[in-house]
Amino acid sequence: MEQINIHAAKTHLSALVDKAAAGESFIIAKAGRPLVTVSPYAAPAPSPRVGFLKESVSVPADFDQMGGEVISAMFEGGL
Repeated sequence: MEQINIHAAKTHLSALVDKAAAGESFIIAKAGRPLVTVSPYAAPAPSPRVGFLKESVSVPADFDQMGGEVISAMFEGGL
């Protein structure tokens, strides 16, 4: 891995950023002592979108009433 002095890195920052974006990692050093490793950014995979099962799942029209009798019985002491 290439090692670049911090002064040279400041001078050639644009070129070094392009180099890292192209996939080439390098080390920035100060007085010959490695300080940091610069590598390309890897974006995280996008999270699944809400609604991805829209065509696969159907919700009944009376969804908000389903089990109403059982729930009422539980609260009113019928069970």
